[in-house]
Amino acid sequence: MQTTVDLLKKGEKAVIVAFNLETIPLKLIEMGCMEGHTVELIQTAPFGDPLYLNMNGTHLAIRKETAREIAVEIIQN
Repeated sequence: MQTTVDLLKKGEKAVIVAFNLETIPLKLIEMGCMEGHTVELIQTAPFGDPLYLNMNGTHLAIRKETAREIAVEIIQN
């Protein structure tokens, strides 16, 4: 099932399938946001923003508006 990172549920894992290079910060790409890499939602801040993720082994927090730009395919466990 294809969705975006901002719609993942806590503990849900997915594979990045696409993103817009013009809207994703270069630093995020350097930290592992690339097609084919895995992403897991670890935690959401109390008001829903930012999102704390494990992106291909790197733990990072990103804003929800950035997470909306990353298309993923959910991994079925």
